[in-house]
Amino acid sequence: MSTTSSPGPTAVPAPLSAVEPDAATLARTAEQTAGALLTPAPPHRLTDVVPAPLQVQPDPTADWVLPADAVIVASPDPAALAVAEQLAHLLRPATGYPLPVTDATTPEAAGGIALVLDDSADLGAEAYRLDIATSGVRVTAATSAGLFYGVQTLRQLLPAAIESPDPVTERWALPGGTITDAPRFPYRGAMLDVARHFFAVEDVLRVVDHLARYKLNHLHLHLTDDQGWRITVDSWPKLTTVGGTTEVGGGPGGHYTKADYARIVSYAAARHITVVPEIDLPGHTNSALVAYPELAPDKTAPPPYTGTEVGFSYVDPTDERTYDFVADVLGEVAALTPGPWLHIGGDEAFKVKGEVYTGFVERVQRIVADLGKTVIGWHQLAPAAHLDGRALQWWGTNGEDPTTVDAVRRGARLIVSPGNHAYLDMKYAPDTPIGHDWAGLIDVRKAYDWDPGTHVVGVPAEAVLGVEAPLWTESVTSLADIELLLLPRLPAIAELGWSPRASHDWASFRDRLAGQGPRWTTAGITFHRAPEIPWSTTPTIPTQRNVPQPDTATHLTPE
Repeated sequence: MSTTSSPGPTAVPAPLSAVEPDAATLARTAEQTAGALLTPAPPHRLTDVVPAPLQVQPDPTADWVLPADAVIVASPDPAALAVAEQLAHLLRPATGYPLPVTDATTPEAAGGIALVLDDSADLGAEAYRLDIATSGVRVTAATSAGLFYGVQTLRQLLPAAIESPDPVTERWALPGGTITDAPRFPYRGAMLDVARHFFAVEDVLRVVDHLARYKLNHLHLHLTDDQGWRITVDSWPKLTTVGGTTEVGGGPGGHYTKADYARIVSYAAARHITVVPEIDLPGHTNSALVAYPELAPDKTAPPPYTGTEVGFSYVDPTDERTYDFVADVLGEVAALTPGPWLHIGGDEAFKVKGEVYTGFVERVQRIVADLGKTVIGWHQLAPAAHLDGRALQWWGTNGEDPTTVDAVRRGARLIVSPGNHAYLDMKYAPDTPIGHDWAGLIDVRKAYDWDPGTHVVGVPAEAVLGVEAPLWTESVTSLADIELLLLPRLPAIAELGWSPRASHDWASFRDRLAGQGPRWTTAGITFHRAPEIPWSTTPTIPTQRNVPQPDTATHLTPE
């Protein structure tokens, strides 16, 4: 992170007036000058942001306070206006201010906030520039995604009380200066396993909000596994009516209707997050075999499975009916998914070996391509023939992987998810009440102290598409469990994906992360108070004001 101080304004002597000011004018001038000097600084510095921005130029003379009559002005593009409404939705509850949203061909802050779409600006697809001055705040970007990320930064620079769901008494100050920011990697994601335990749509939307807060842009949903099938497929209805009724531990399971899934996709898209659906093949398919025994190698339905072992199930790779099934399922999921990716799993198919395995993968890859989508699979896909655009998700615990390196040489790109750094279902410490330790314990520093661009030996940085933090849910049964394991490690992975390598610094990150704690507390978000982070011990209970919400409030309900 480059931090440079802006030079102060050059003092220019005022011309002598022929008329001397009267005593009252002198008194008012002195009072205004003293007030400016005694005004408290904003509670946050321009550098107190997670992920760390690319470039920061503080200006201590340019601090700004949000006035009660502020207006949010956006470019007259529907996408820019949508971000403006999101910003108003974030700020209205705690401030109690009306914050009307309007548009202008050339938006000007005029004491409020301007969101400017400018495709001539020297900014990349997800980049933004945030200018904070005494005259107002301006976010400039070439795309609505850039505007959205600028808004997330603005949000973090306000006092933590901005996360309150109710109006509070606070001085809504921002530190002056300019942030110019852009991501290191194009793919920055997290995975939620909804197959081992099923989670309601509202829980998934809450996870989307956590990703958006830290500028992650992909949500990978692990939709199928031995314990349950979670997405409706009209042409194979028993996948959910039979295969979706179980989960780890014998609970009732559940599944998403097509309307449910569309709601998740739409909600994520509004926050510039692409949903990546995973249908795990050829293994991890017991729930499908229970529903449709014809897919099993012995054509016999296995019993439903509610344990946590892996590697025992697989669809018959020698039967053409299997490929009809794959084409139908992937076709219906692709039709519901506007993003470019289909994840086909491919891991831990221990009973499908050698050429039989690679032959199966190559046929499935072609099915995906024929649907107009791009394949992602776990790195076990590496030996199969390359297909244009293919991405491998690497989850190893040892950076030496010649087979994956060979696949990269043949054109594959890599999404890096090392089990011993990025798997958020690993315990923080031996006494963490939920989670696993097969890949080791992962405290916050271990989640942060590695480099996705160089982690897999022999894979050049330019072949790394990005980073993803998976959360498997064998031991996770509630939203509170999800949040406990996500936070505070998710922001660590987010910073590795967004911020330039040169800015990665544990001491800086630890202190900036500590500042997120009061925000989570105020917002009612569960998190692990990791002992290595200097969390604030001051209670963060803002003084609430009994202010009715204004009629102009726009609530972003999921579509």
